[in-house]
Amino acid sequence: MLIEVRVPALSESVAEATLLSWHKQQGDYVKRDENLIDIETDKVVLELPAPQAGVLIEIIKEEGGLVGANEIIARIDTSAIDNKENASTMETGKKVTPEVQAGKTESGVVLMPAARKLAAEKNVSAQTVSGTGRGGRITKEDVVAASVTTTSGNAGSLSASKATVDVKGRSEQRVPMSRLRQRVAERLLESQATAAILTTFNEVNMQPVIDIRNKYKVQFEKEHGVKLGFMSFFVKAVVA
Repeated sequence: MLIEVRVPALSESVAEATLLSWHKQQGDYVKRDENLIDIETDKVVLELPAPQAGVLIEIIKEEGGLVGANEIIARIDTSAIDNKENASTMETGKKVTPEVQAGKTESGVVLMPAARKLAAEKNVSAQTVSGTGRGGRITKEDVVAASVTTTSGNAGSLSASKATVDVKGRSEQRVPMSRLRQRVAERLLESQATAAILTTFNEVNMQPVIDIRNKYKVQFEKEHGVKLGFMSFFVKAVVA
């Protein structure tokens, strides 16, 4: 059965959107609710999940294309589900243990999935991380602590190398602005041209308010369960 992948409904003020990047290629197997592509509008970046599990047999709209609401951008064949994937999802008698989900490094150190992903992002080697989890497993917190240590250790060498960096040898690269950044730039330029750029200062004697707060803050907290702050007085003054 062929399932059409359509652009979700956009807000009333948005007429079209831009396709950013496909996370799956044509012919890849996709799971239900797995992110297929990122879609950018003038206001937000959306993730478009797969409506059904199957094989992505056709990509109609390529990256960078402009699309409207409810427009078809791809098709999924649900009858071409991989046998292994289908069998694994239908299996109910087995329990998934942490040992199955966790991966091992070449040295035999058990690395949890979240920790493995974070270590790759922060370029931290598992050999330099001491695991504090059960059985010596490396957790996400262990990777964070190791990355902080590595950063502080390299701070001296980085600061020393900054003085010798040849700025003239750096290459320049021009990249197109995203749809969201273009809209932000337009709004900033428009506000600068139309809004009055000024700052006002008003001095207020807060001593009477401070005295009232100090007098009733203990009683107020006992009766209402929250501390009496200055925001209540500010709101009262604004609406008065």
